[in-house]
Amino acid sequence: MNEPGTDRLETFSDGIFAIAATLLVLELAVSSGHDLGHKLLDLWPSYLAYVTSFVTIGIIWMNHHHTVSFIGRVDRTFLFVNNLLLLTVAFLPFPTGLVGKFLRGEGEQAATLAYAGTLVVMALLHQVWWQYARRGRRLIADGTTDAALRAVDRAYLPGVPLYGAVFVLAFFSPLAAVLLTFAIAAFYLPSAALFDRGG
Repeated sequence: MNEPGTDRLETFSDGIFAIAATLLVLELAVSSGHDLGHKLLDLWPSYLAYVTSFVTIGIIWMNHHHTVSFIGRVDRTFLFVNNLLLLTVAFLPFPTGLVGKFLRGEGEQAATLAYAGTLVVMALLHQVWWQYARRGRRLIADGTTDAALRAVDRAYLPGVPLYGAVFVLAFFSPLAAVLLTFAIAAFYLPSAALFDRGG
């Protein structure tokens, strides 16, 4: 049974994205004020993880917002998959904190694998979310062009293999895996151009 419109989906989703992005900063903390300058410098893994995750959440939110503009209706299955996607977004502050705490120390591989694994699941769910709505134009709004849909396909296509590469790299170099995650975030920053490029 279809429900008209996407207003409630967007409102709920926006709230989860905002909360997840805000929770990231709670992982930035120092234990005491003794030698504060040195401790602030030692927090660089936390800064790296925070910026990477914040930009990643921001990009997913922008892509989600843009793609929902092509959705003309929703059904229970689509809402369920959307909730699974939001579940991974809301979970992201936890592995982000692990990376910030353990990167360059004992446990860095496990922390980075948890982080990369979360991103892989997030990318997979985002792809499932889009393909469910798009396949056969099941939930696509009337008047949406095929060129616009293909542009979203192109923008989403690299996500799963790129984050899969991060996961594999984490076995060999956790720091390189986190840096690759940051590079992926930088790659997706101009994703609006990919969305808008028809053909």
